[in-house]
Amino acid sequence: MIELRHLETLLAIRDGGSLQEAAERLHLTQSALSHQLRDLEVRLKTPLLNRRTRPARLTTAGLRLVALAEDVLPRVRAAEQELRRLAAGRAGRLHVAIDCHSCFQWLMPTLDTFRKDWPEVSLDLTAAFSFAPLPALARGDLDVVITSDPEPLESVDYTPLFAYELVLAVASQGPLGAAGRVLPEDLADQVLITYPVDRSRLDVYTAFLDPAGVEPAAVRTAELTPMIVQLVASGRGVAALPSWALEEYRNLPGLRICRLGSGIWRTLQAGVRAEDVETPYIQAFLEQARRTCFETLPGIRAPG
Repeated sequence: MIELRHLETLLAIRDGGSLQEAAERLHLTQSALSHQLRDLEVRLKTPLLNRRTRPARLTTAGLRLVALAEDVLPRVRAAEQELRRLAAGRAGRLHVAIDCHSCFQWLMPTLDTFRKDWPEVSLDLTAAFSFAPLPALARGDLDVVITSDPEPLESVDYTPLFAYELVLAVASQGPLGAAGRVLPEDLADQVLITYPVDRSRLDVYTAFLDPAGVEPAAVRTAELTPMIVQLVASGRGVAALPSWALEEYRNLPGLRICRLGSGIWRTLQAGVRAEDVETPYIQAFLEQARRTCFETLPGIRAPG
């Protein structure tokens, strides 16, 4: 019943002090403004302007609507401005989930740079180690998922970021310490140290052990890459990790790095909902991620 133009009219009458001044502010004729005001009074069944006074003054009901206008109109204008920014791709939400523990090494600098370049984008980061991130992406709970195990979902597109080699960290004094490369069966009597995630999301299983039908003798989990590396160096087991994640530990006493078979290469990908792929700030994030990776991570290569 009450329209935004009515609130704007009453606010202009209050601020202008007269119908003539209010009409000029709204770029209307005084006759059109008077007609609009009378129409609203008929709708509300109450006078909004005391026309007996000179100049005419707003009634109590009119002042109540002015108070409403002061509350509502700024919020409407702010929403309109935000929608214009959204339409231009300058504002929005970017909720990122990572499906790999070691991704923090390059993702945090990426997000820091992105935040400076796109301050109007609401940014959030989630470690997707305890839930399935890709269904959450399809539902709209997330906006980007970083993963090396893409699922074929109709509503999700995948953008390759980079390819990396999966290698095996072993104790230099252990039974595999002299090996330049290992075969799946070499791990049948080893303790495998992994991150605490489901085996279906671990490359060492999906790309190396499972195709050969091999199970390790035991499995141990650790949350952090430095902890895993220290456990390996002390002879507590072996661990399959991206080569770039182990680069800073290559000279650690007691640690040796071996290839898995003839080389296991995986591709890290960014999953995005199909309708959001062309969103400018999402494209900017993906470009920044690739740029940061190739500037900071050793041993990676272009996908494909």
